[in-house]
Amino acid sequence: MRGPEAMERDARTDGRLARASALLAVAPLLWIPQAALIALALGRIAGGGGVAGVLLPAAGLVALAALRALLETAGGWLAFVAARSRLSAARAAALARVAAGSPLDRARAPSGRVASVVAEEAEAVTPSLARFRPARLRAVVVPLGILLAVLPLSWLVALLLLIAAPLVPVFMALVGWRAQAASAERLGHVADMNAALLDRLRGIATIRALGAANLAARRLRAEAERFRAGTMAVLRIAFLSSAVLELFAALGVAMVAVFVGFHLLGQIGFGAWGAKLTLGQGVFLLLLAPAFFEPLRELSAVWHDRASGEAALAALDALGQGAAVLPGAGEAAEAPFAGTPAVAVSGLCFRHAGRAEAALDGVAFDLAPGESLAVTGPSGAGKSTLLALVAGLATPEAGEIRIGGRRLDAESAAELRAGMAWIGQSARIFPGTLARNVTLGRSIGPGEVAEALRFARLDGVAAARGRALIGEGGYGLSGGEALRLTIARAAATPGARLILADEPTAHLDAETAAEVTELLLALARGRTLIVATHDPLLAARLDRHLALAAPGLEAAA
Repeated sequence: MRGPEAMERDARTDGRLARASALLAVAPLLWIPQAALIALALGRIAGGGGVAGVLLPAAGLVALAALRALLETAGGWLAFVAARSRLSAARAAALARVAAGSPLDRARAPSGRVASVVAEEAEAVTPSLARFRPARLRAVVVPLGILLAVLPLSWLVALLLLIAAPLVPVFMALVGWRAQAASAERLGHVADMNAALLDRLRGIATIRALGAANLAARRLRAEAERFRAGTMAVLRIAFLSSAVLELFAALGVAMVAVFVGFHLLGQIGFGAWGAKLTLGQGVFLLLLAPAFFEPLRELSAVWHDRASGEAALAALDALGQGAAVLPGAGEAAEAPFAGTPAVAVSGLCFRHAGRAEAALDGVAFDLAPGESLAVTGPSGAGKSTLLALVAGLATPEAGEIRIGGRRLDAESAAELRAGMAWIGQSARIFPGTLARNVTLGRSIGPGEVAEALRFARLDGVAAARGRALIGEGGYGLSGGEALRLTIARAAATPGARLILADEPTAHLDAETAAEVTELLLALARGRTLIVATHDPLLAARLDRHLALAAPGLEAAA
């Protein structure tokens, strides 16, 4: 459902595009007086007039040319600005829907496809809006204006133009339907290829380690071949539509030229309104005939831009549609807890989309403020899902979650999340400095960052690295350092009074796991802590235990 702000923004964009289209439609009409001035000057020269007879028409011609250039520049700029505004709004809406999707939604679009659609395919929207809409209006206004200028001089020329003109849009429409389908199919090939490439680049180390590099290369080559075939199909359709247009335009201009030539030679005595055309009138008709078809030719040239733009807009609109929405997808202005919150969970049930069995069924526990809870159980028992539900990252099928006495629901989720900190088992490290990986764009000062790094025992690493960048995926950091970086993020989170940790000691050696355990317990002092873990040493250090059973079995607290 589109909100009033989006509808108002689209209305403003449509208004700017309408004004731009009007300017770009008026500009070509100035060719009619320009052609009249040229015909007048040639008629005077043919009649024996001197240079003085063409000075005034030449001055008028220059003035009209300057005015036409000004109108086209202003209209083109206005159309481009309006098109970019619409594209930015469509991109922002698509990214907002993707960002609002729940992490537990297994139908989420692959990141490679999202990046391809938003960054690359969406660029086709600009020429579609900035060129097609004005061209469509010009294709209506300019031929009509030229027809009205020609009709008082020769009814036959007007008839020839009137007969040839409708054939162009008819064949363009016939070819255009196929062009739009081919463009949409080609954009799908682009998205699939980019998604496949990005996913394989992310996992290149694993692919090479398993000896699957050649297989991955063959699959990428197959995707590239599909893209090549789709591109050639679009080009074939483009050449076909251009050939059809050029054929009818050339025939129309040729028929006008034949009539004017034979009429001036006296071989054809009809076609004008009772009197023979003068040389100037004949030149005027010859100058307007190509201009009559020019807007139609331009419309044909941007017809494929329209097809690509509509396919790109459809792809943008499809991103995030039908996905499981993250409850309370906004951001709270300040932390919701005055103190350390209690956590109460009762009758919690959750089922992943498309799964028959419930991931969680009837889970319940109560944590007093400042208590810690170890959530244990076999893989697949729903430990990570439970943490995600407590974090408000998905809506449970049944049951209730209360944090600090407030019910967690779609209205309160964003505000309650502002008082939480998350530590995952797989640290997501972004290319950049240590400090930027701590702040993640949040309003955290250098002092707070330095204190968080010191707390996580990364101050020595920060001093040694200076402003050296961390590579993608945490390249340059050990596994323990990467996990301590997530602890530093939690320590730097302003107002975090509830800490959720998902397997914080997984995949670590005993010494590093013990160090991370101590840091986690130190971070949890004065805070409520919930940890999903397989580590019995970490679980033994916590106040309460909740053992989840495999799906279909009851949990034990």
